Amino acid sequence: MELNGVKDADAARTVDVLVVGAGPTGLTLGCDLRRRGVSVRIVERADGLFPGSRGKGVQPRTLEVLDDLGVAGRMLAAGGTVPVTMVWKGGERQGEHRMFDDVEPTESEPYAIPWIVPQWRTQEILYERLTALGGSVGFGTALTGLTEDADGVTATLSGPGTTGGSVRAGYVVAADGGRSTVRALLGVGMRGESVDDAPMIVADVRVGSLDRRNWHVFREPDGRFAAICPLPHTDAFQLAAGYEPGTVPDTSPAGVRALIAERTHLDADDVTDVLWASDFRVRAALADRFRAGRVFLAGDAAHIHSPAGGQGLNTGIQDAYNLGWKLGQVLRNGAPDALLDTYEQERRPLAAGMLGLSTRIHRGEERRGAATRQLGLHYRGGPLSSGAAGALSAGDRAPDGLLPDGTTLFDVLRGPHFTLLRTGTDAPLPDGLPPALRIFDHPAVYAPYGKGLFLIRPDGYVGWAGEDTGGLAPWLAAVGLTR
Repeated sequence: MELNGVKDADAARTVDVLVVGAGPTGLTLGCDLRRRGVSVRIVERADGLFPGSRGKGVQPRTLEVLDDLGVAGRMLAAGGTVPVTMVWKGGERQGEHRMFDDVEPTESEPYAIPWIVPQWRTQEILYERLTALGGSVGFGTALTGLTEDADGVTATLSGPGTTGGSVRAGYVVAADGGRSTVRALLGVGMRGESVDDAPMIVADVRVGSLDRRNWHVFREPDGRFAAICPLPHTDAFQLAAGYEPGTVPDTSPAGVRALIAERTHLDADDVTDVLWASDFRVRAALADRFRAGRVFLAGDAAHIHSPAGGQGLNTGIQDAYNLGWKLGQVLRNGAPDALLDTYEQERRPLAAGMLGLSTRIHRGEERRGAATRQLGLHYRGGPLSSGAAGALSAGDRAPDGLLPDGTTLFDVLRGPHFTLLRTGTDAPLPDGLPPALRIFDHPAVYAPYGKGLFLIRPDGYVGWAGEDTGGLAPWLAAVGLTR
C-alpha cells in the first residue's frame, strides 16, 4: 500500500506499534502495550495534552479497565459522583432530579455508577502511568503519510518532535479523533447522520457565584438550554449549551460570558475565567472498517457519538483494551495474524450499538439507564467466544468476587495474562498447559459464575467456558497460547 507518495519500504523497523493521537484511547493503548513488553511510539499533533473537560463521564466498565491498568484508585480520587440536577427558570430553582439511577456496588460489580472526572485529568493520569511503564509521547508531531508493505508500515512525520522524518512500525493505530488524518490517508469512509442541526458549545469556566452542589440546567421556552456542571476537585465548571441551527457559536471568552448572561440568572462578570472552549455539531458516524491491513482505527477515529449518555470516551478506551492484548499476542507470542481481524469483528458491532444508544438519549427517546454503564456489553457469538458453563457463556464479562483471604477475583485477573478459573469443580486439567496461562481455583461454587471452567481473556471477558477441558486447546492455539 502506498499513501501520499511515500516510498520507504526498506527502512528498518524502529518500533512495534505507532499510535497516532495521545487522547484517552491512544494513552490507554500505550499503557497496555508497554506492560506487555511491546515497543510503542505515540505521536500527537498538539503541543501538549488536551486541556478541556469534554469527556468527563467515566462509566463503570471503563473503571474496571482502569483498575486493571492500575489507575482506578487515582481516578476515583480525582473524580466524584454525578451531581443532582437542579432545573432553573426565570432565575428561580424549579426542582431537582437525578440524571442516573442510584445503583449500589455489589460483589460482582464493584463499580456501580458513572464517575465524573474532567477529561484533562483522565489523560494526565493515563500519561503518568504510561511514563511509569517506560512510554512517552512525541508532542508537536503530525503524521503526513503512510506506506504499507508485507513487513510493516512507514509513517512520515513532521514537526519539532520528529527525528529523521519517518518511523518504521509493525502496525499503526489511528487514535487521532473524529477528523482522523490516518483515516483520510487510508481512504476509509465514515457513514452517519446529523443527530441535531443545532450547534453546541462546551467550555470550562470559573463562576464564583454558583453553588457546586448541583448540575445546573437552564431551559428557554424556545428549547435553547445551558447546563453548568461542577468539575470535582477543581474550582471550575463545565458549560454546555445549544444554539439555533445556522448559528456560528462565539467561543471567545467574551462570547462565553455573554452566553451565560443570556441563558441564566448570572451576569457576565460572574464568570471570572474562561479556561477553554470549543464548538461542535452532534453527529453519529461509524467507520466502514476498523482495520485496513496493518492499520487500525480506534476511538473517535472509528466512531463519533453524541455526548449524551457519556459513551464516546468510554467506547474508545475499551477499543484500546480489546486491541492491546491482541497486538501483544501477535508481536510477542506468535499468535496468528487472524487474531487481529477479531478486533473489528468484536468492536465494530458494539460501537454501532453505542452510537444508537447515544443518539436515542440525545433525542429523549431513552433515558440513561443500565445500558450506559456498559457492564452488560458482551462478545457472545463472536469469533473468540466458545462454550458455556454454569451461569456464563463465552463472551460475557467476567464478574468480580470476594475471596476468603480478603482479595478479589479482579486482583487475580489484574495484569496482562490469561486466567483459567475453576469454580466449584475438580475437573482435571491436561498436562502441559502454557506457562502464560494462570490457573486459579475458586474454593466453592460462586453464583455469578456457577460451576465450571472459565478462560478469562486479558481484557476481562470469558473467551472459553466448559464443564471439562474439551475444546480448550483449539481456543488456546487461536490466541497464540502454546506449550
